[in-house]
Amino acid sequence: MSVHLTDTWSIPPVHAADPASPLHQSSSGRPPGVPRPEWRSLLDRPFQRMALREIADDPHLLRDVGLTRDEALREAAKPFWR
Repeated sequence: MSVHLTDTWSIPPVHAADPASPLHQSSSGRPPGVPRPEWRSLLDRPFQRMALREIADDPHLLRDVGLTRDEALREAAKPFWR
């Protein structure tokens, strides 16, 4: 027999749909505009920095994000906690 424990504090409450309210899609269960917890951004940083490393040789993509190649590589080299 297995027991599945869930942290009930992290599950958003379920509310009946109000037909007058606009619908929004959110995978986090939070309304738009509510900031994410800091630990989630820490988990995202390594992937963002890997993406910067991948686009460092493409001047068009770097121009889109407003960085030079040196800035992108410098940011990509930082550890995730910085």
